[in-house]
Amino acid sequence: MASLVVIDYGSQYTRLITRRLRELQVFSVIETPDVTPARLRELDARGVVLSGGPQSVYGERAPQLPEGLLDAGLPILAICYGMHLLARALGGEVAPSPVREYGKAVLTSYGGALFDGVEGEFVAWMSHGDSVERPPRGFAVTASTSDTPVAAMEDLARHWYGLQFHPEVRHTPKGLSLLDRFVDATGVPRDWTAAHIVDAAVADVRTRVGYERVLLGISGGVDSTTLGLLLHRALGDRLVPVFVDTGMLRLGEGDEVERALRGLGVELVRVDAQERFLGALAGVVDPEAKRKAIGRAFIQVFAEEARRLQADGGRIRFLAQGTLYPDVIESAGGHGAANIKSHHNVGGLPDDLDFELIEPFRTLFKDEVREVAEALGLAPHLRDRHPFPGPGLAIRVLGEVTPERLTVLQRVDDIFISALREFDLYQDTWQALAVLTPLRSVGVMGDGRTYAHTVALRAVTSVDGMTADWARLPHEFLATVSSRIVNAVPEVNRVVYDITSKPPGTIEWE
Repeated sequence: MASLVVIDYGSQYTRLITRRLRELQVFSVIETPDVTPARLRELDARGVVLSGGPQSVYGERAPQLPEGLLDAGLPILAICYGMHLLARALGGEVAPSPVREYGKAVLTSYGGALFDGVEGEFVAWMSHGDSVERPPRGFAVTASTSDTPVAAMEDLARHWYGLQFHPEVRHTPKGLSLLDRFVDATGVPRDWTAAHIVDAAVADVRTRVGYERVLLGISGGVDSTTLGLLLHRALGDRLVPVFVDTGMLRLGEGDEVERALRGLGVELVRVDAQERFLGALAGVVDPEAKRKAIGRAFIQVFAEEARRLQADGGRIRFLAQGTLYPDVIESAGGHGAANIKSHHNVGGLPDDLDFELIEPFRTLFKDEVREVAEALGLAPHLRDRHPFPGPGLAIRVLGEVTPERLTVLQRVDDIFISALREFDLYQDTWQALAVLTPLRSVGVMGDGRTYAHTVALRAVTSVDGMTADWARLPHEFLATVSSRIVNAVPEVNRVVYDITSKPPGTIEWE
């Protein structure tokens, strides 16, 4: 399908540019500066965005414009470092700025095609040490700040635009309007919607799979659950969805996922493996060792179930996984099938299970999966759940995971998360969790002395989880939750709230 291509020059905001374009219902993808003209044609590129980056265009190893880009006849939006590259390649002058700009700046003047319809004060987020001193021939200056005379420029005849600031970040409140005008200039179809994604993915799966069967491991998370719904729509009973219940999910979550999928027509194969996983975790204290133990146990259980299903119903040729676009970007993944043994999600399956891999979500971001889930009818409380670690609550039980300690944490977690929903605070937090610590302390309940567990509650706000701030939950809410926990869970007599940001802390406690 037609796309806008974002060339990544190492900016921390490259993914954000791509997401903002998709918010405008345009399919956008990230490529490296060595992208070829043939690849741009393959992507049906209707325009190119050059991202910012940490380098100077005069640096010895500074990345350059893609080969043949200036001769391709494509609209170009060049941001920060990308603007410097474009200006220099076309004969303009770029030099170190007399005054470096980092952070908020206000445009003293603005105009031109990208600013069409924008009114009032324009706050822009700057992050640059170089700047364009003289635009190339054919370019007009369209915005300035007190310290940067060329804050924006355009060659309207060729639909080439340069911005010294970052329109993609929320610190540039009116920046999305500029991206919107660039999309208009490209003429790219605005058809990247949840309904379109579902229809295209269903068609692709049917073409790829034919009349074969597909095995899917469902973890209970939103990605695999949504993928189960999509594949069921595409394949019907040729989908073989397996839910390995490790027992490490939240209270009642396994039953909830099963009910939701069966209610939408997906015949789930549920494998109750809690005792096996608890056995694998017996005596294990180190968090990384827990992860590895759970991973090994999962592979064993999944492999056994895959063999049984093939013995009962015949060969299963494909394995589906919920790989997302950020995974593809980070691993520089190519296109097409890969052998499951080399894949990062479920690696290490035995040699006799030689599946071909299909990844219908490999072009999607997390929030797009949630939109697809809504289009497929997944209940809101399931599709909007907070991120949850793959090993489940095992890494939130600090120390050894025993049936008793796991049950305590499940009950505490249920009270906390239920209260967030009750008080309409759940959507205000990016992730919330409870941690069972190895600490015990003295308390008083009634007229008796107690010596019981300490639990920690944590809630953070974030955009992507890379950085996070602790959520300023109301004191009255925290008091209510603390009271509910110690009254309903007698094994706990002390509740603390974590007010550490990331960095220096992490979101999880492991």
